[in-house]
Amino acid sequence: MLVDAVRAEGFRLSKNRTLVFLSVLLTPLLFAVGGTGFHLISKAKGEEAAATAGLTVPVESAAVNLGDALSMGAGAGANGLILVFMLIAAATLYAGDYRWETWRLITPRNGRVALLLGKVGVFKLLALAAMVAFLVATFVFFIAQAVVYERPLTFSYTLAQLGGFAVVWLLSWIRIIQFAMVGLLTAVMTRSLLAALFVPWALGFGQQMLGQFMPLIGWEPQMWAPQLVLPGLAYDTLKAAVAPGPLEAPLTDATVWRSLIGFTLWTLVPLALSIFWFKRQDLSKE
Repeated sequence: MLVDAVRAEGFRLSKNRTLVFLSVLLTPLLFAVGGTGFHLISKAKGEEAAATAGLTVPVESAAVNLGDALSMGAGAGANGLILVFMLIAAATLYAGDYRWETWRLITPRNGRVALLLGKVGVFKLLALAAMVAFLVATFVFFIAQAVVYERPLTFSYTLAQLGGFAVVWLLSWIRIIQFAMVGLLTAVMTRSLLAALFVPWALGFGQQMLGQFMPLIGWEPQMWAPQLVLPGLAYDTLKAAVAPGPLEAPLTDATVWRSLIGFTLWTLVPLALSIFWFKRQDLSKE
């Protein structure tokens, strides 16, 4: 039943080519084209400044490591722009049947839980496709850098880095799914596409602002409260545990566990509440 729901939902989504383009391809295209343009403009500006000063621009011989593209693609796979466009897809996917009043036509053919999980499954595949497309765009960014600056290409990546890449990739994928889970819960509770689009965005914006003012309310990143309230902070903490980066506080095992619990709760609780609410919802007029 679940497989049938995924197939049916995937077929319906495939007919909405505009939505697929916005959610999967637009951000990678912007990054690839914008990155190539950035390299071209930077080189032109550098040569212009050197010519004005009467200097000779030295030729860079350092190789461009394409392994860095893997790290960038995984670490930035859940960037803000991807989250916004994936939220549009999630709102359309989760609230579309309320908007077009088609629930009453499809619920007799399958179980409610299977239908809802089918939508979640299709969104997971869509998020995975978006991340793969963004990874390809990061390779284009680094290759363009090598071509523009006439630098050789190389690929260097250790097994430890590959393991870190896999974990960070998984975390970024779950982060996209997690961000859209609030949209699923909102869609089920309000039956509104606009609410499913606006509420997660407003909540995410509010959480981001709260994160900026943590010192003013006496919060430290390693405390329970911010790790449970701010899923974005929990995501960044887990990424840093795999690929250490700058943190405002020392990273301990206790902090990692707190972030893991917060990250998990923000993923599973909205899904459980959505299923609970949807099973008891009157869909005779939807």
